[in-house]
Amino acid sequence: MPGGRKWSQEERTLWHELWTAPQASQWDDSFIPSVAAYVCHFTAVLSGDASAWAAQEMRHLGEQLGLTPKGMLSLGWALPTPGGGSE
Repeated sequence: MPGGRKWSQEERTLWHELWTAPQASQWDDSFIPSVAAYVCHFTAVLSGDASAWAAQEMRHLGEQLGLTPKGMLSLGWALPTPGGGSE
């Protein structure tokens, strides 16, 4: 995780979950700042501390990172189906 701030255990867990998600196979180190910003906004939204702007930024980052169905579609990504094929 990038330096410059203290990361909570919840943020560290989310960071690990994101970087082990299937979408992360398409990210390189240039995605670190975007993923870090997503983690910050996500935890603020869940804790109720986020402004409407921060919630909107989380949504946009999620789409740009391919973490939402809309984002995956716009990037042309498809996750494998449980049977092993892709949709």
